[in-house]
Amino acid sequence: MEFFKVENISKRFGGLTAVDKISFEVEKGEIFTIIGPNGAGKTTIFNLISLIYPLTTGRIVLDGQDITGMAPHRVGAAGVGRTFQNIELFEHATVLQNLLVGCHTHIRTNLVSELLFLPGLRKKEVALRERVEQVVDFLDLQSVRDSLVNGLPYGVRKVVELGRALCMQPKLLLLDEPSSGLNTEETDDMAFWIHDIRDQLGITVLMVEHDMGLVSRVSDRVLAVAEGRPLALGTPAEVQAHPAVMTAYLGK
Repeated sequence: MEFFKVENISKRFGGLTAVDKISFEVEKGEIFTIIGPNGAGKTTIFNLISLIYPLTTGRIVLDGQDITGMAPHRVGAAGVGRTFQNIELFEHATVLQNLLVGCHTHIRTNLVSELLFLPGLRKKEVALRERVEQVVDFLDLQSVRDSLVNGLPYGVRKVVELGRALCMQPKLLLLDEPSSGLNTEETDDMAFWIHDIRDQLGITVLMVEHDMGLVSRVSDRVLAVAEGRPLALGTPAEVQAHPAVMTAYLGK
């Protein structure tokens, strides 16, 4: 059985169809990338998968569970973590505090346990702090763990946002333009981390990316889209050589 499946998803905004009957499947442990020119509908697809936008048509299944009608705030608990193209962090909080925010989907508590700080809650807090420290070590963030985010370079902030998504303990990690704004060295580091997230942490990765060098280095399969419709599906080399993809990027 496929691990993640998108069936004929569409999204219309009034008379505009941003995504038109997109379907694909992602196997467990795969790094699957969606590419396409600007305005192709890639981020809209991510917003549909995250249920930020309700589907106009279609169905989304994660690890055998239909999540199509799930409330957006429940998606994280269902096993979906995400980064954003434009970094979304708490600027006046520390790196550690931002990472702890990623653990919120795994906290189940009530007013009494919060007021009395009961043993069960203390045990859960300790486990979540241990999880955060593991992510700090994994992403080499030890030197900035207590630094305020607003004083960090852009490339480090991208890594912090990746760490926050990992603290959600996702089954499926959505990476929206992970190399956007990064220099060559930082992009190389990101490529290593994406592989390690799959190989060491066992997390399946679904990525949207413009940098075709990064796409070719890390992706098992690639889906090309344009104008909200699928163009080609295959290995990075197969998709880049597809005539419809070349036309979409370069024109006729």
